Amino acid sequence: MTSNRQPGVVLTDRHFTVPLDHTDPAGEQLEIYGREVVSSGRAGAELPWLVYLEGGPGFGARRFVGKQAWLGRAVQEYRVLLLDQRGTGRSAPLNRQTLPLRGGPQAQAEHLARFRADSIVRDCETVRQRLTGAAPWTVLGQSFGGFCATHYLSTAPEGLRAVLVTGGLPSLDAGAEDVYRAAYPRIQRKAEAHYVRYPQDVERARRIAAHLAEHKTVLPGGYTLTPEAFQSLGILLGGGEGSHQLHYLLEDAFVRTSRGYELSDAFQEGVLATLSYAGHPLYAVLHEAIYAQGAEPTDWAAERVRAEFPQFDAATALAGDGPLLFTGESVHPWHFDVDPALRPLRDTAEMLAARTDWAPLYDPARLAANQVPVAAAVYHDDMYVDTAHSLRTARAIRGLRTWVTDEYEHDGVRAGGPRVLDRLLSLARGEL
Repeated sequence: MTSNRQPGVVLTDRHFTVPLDHTDPAGEQLEIYGREVVSSGRAGAELPWLVYLEGGPGFGARRFVGKQAWLGRAVQEYRVLLLDQRGTGRSAPLNRQTLPLRGGPQAQAEHLARFRADSIVRDCETVRQRLTGAAPWTVLGQSFGGFCATHYLSTAPEGLRAVLVTGGLPSLDAGAEDVYRAAYPRIQRKAEAHYVRYPQDVERARRIAAHLAEHKTVLPGGYTLTPEAFQSLGILLGGGEGSHQLHYLLEDAFVRTSRGYELSDAFQEGVLATLSYAGHPLYAVLHEAIYAQGAEPTDWAAERVRAEFPQFDAATALAGDGPLLFTGESVHPWHFDVDPALRPLRDTAEMLAARTDWAPLYDPARLAANQVPVAAAVYHDDMYVDTAHSLRTARAIRGLRTWVTDEYEHDGVRAGGPRVLDRLLSLARGEL
């Protein structure tokens, strides 16, 4: 094991071998990576473990420096494992470069079906038993990490000392269509609130979209920026600073050149950094699959449901005089046309969208009998996870305690850091 020091903490690389298919433990194996973090003054102490499950899907665990965000509070009493979920970070990463090693699109789709919450939780149990033996650990799940934690409660509660969820209580029974039918009105509210805060951005956004409709625009690296792709910058609006970030991006959009006004290099680079899936392609490929249970295919639910909300149509907005609405956390077939990181995976994504044999993710009866202490931060009008869905699930999990707040957006555990984690720990322990 390799260890390094950062301000106030000691970091140690941890590697684990787990089955690709947990129903075949003797079959193909994957190497899973986790970064152990402990306070530098307690590196040799016997401490309980806390495992952090990042949001996504498709993101590796956050790379903190020192005691950033919630981590400083956690290492006061825990040895923390920042786990890269399978397929992300340093855990057998999957992307357009590595997936062809599995074969063609059909083989890739079959492989990717083993990279949902059910397999992630089985990985966690394998890792826990190797780190702690019989001792349970605490799980902190952010966003999709909370979905994984809810599956954990459904299938292996004996491995859990406590569960802390931030912005990630999923519906137990809503399909992808239900999720997006609830999402588009929230996204509209976030976009309208942005324009109230920055009214000058109404004309800026319309001007940019009109330019993109008239001029094919290919960003550095080959990303084709269409009006619809531009609208998806609304993904920023789900974070506490996202509206401000979007505003600053829009205000630098155009520069005057010898050929007239053009989109600036700075704007194009900023858009590419926000929209490209090169660093997290599984977010796009598996996004709707995280909601799939049973025989109903997801079938590009976000695209189909969007047609029920014509106010999001860019051409209609530009033909009128109203504001262009941004969209948010939704993945569409055209993402696999405009983004070079996704183009080679288009057929694979189509096969996943058509799949009809998804395993159930949650066990309502077991959750109703839950005995593990659970606390969840539910962010009021969370853009990414429907608040009503979360509260219905909170009522379905025995003993779960909620903290419903509008102080933070979806990224509250990072923005509010020590305070958010401290509140959840107090709730789970019955101190509040």
